[in-house]
Amino acid sequence: MWMSMLGMTALPHVGGFLGGFITRNEVKTWYPDLKKPSWRPPNAAFPVVWACLYTGMGYGSYLVWKELGGFTEDALVPLGLYGVQLALNWAWTPIFFGAHKLKLALIEIILLTGTVGATMASWYPISRTATLLMAPYLSWLCLATALNYCIWRDNPKKKRG
Repeated sequence: MWMSMLGMTALPHVGGFLGGFITRNEVKTWYPDLKKPSWRPPNAAFPVVWACLYTGMGYGSYLVWKELGGFTEDALVPLGLYGVQLALNWAWTPIFFGAHKLKLALIEIILLTGTVGATMASWYPISRTATLLMAPYLSWLCLATALNYCIWRDNPKKKRG
């Protein structure tokens, strides 16, 4: 059982680690040139916050998995929603930092935030602890969505020609 707990807790970090490779260069080259709101967290906060959030969501998924007896029919919706939100989470970084598609990243993070809310709603009857472990993540996504919106709004593409 402890291997399952470690694996499920570590899983979200995989995408975060891979996304870090994309972000690392862009934070030094492209990102500094963007106009950003004064209230944005410092760059150094992001990896620390994401490490905590990934650990909490991963452990929460383990609690739901354990409570439902593994990947059972009852686990299809709660763990399926979790998988969808995890895929959306991992996709945001390549869209925003890799492709520099600010509007698409905004649409994507809005979908992500909604999917996290749905995941939490599906987890609540199964494990309130798991649901509470997702609450800081949902809060951070609200901040990140607002930040993405402001960056998109304040950095219109310059017309060529």
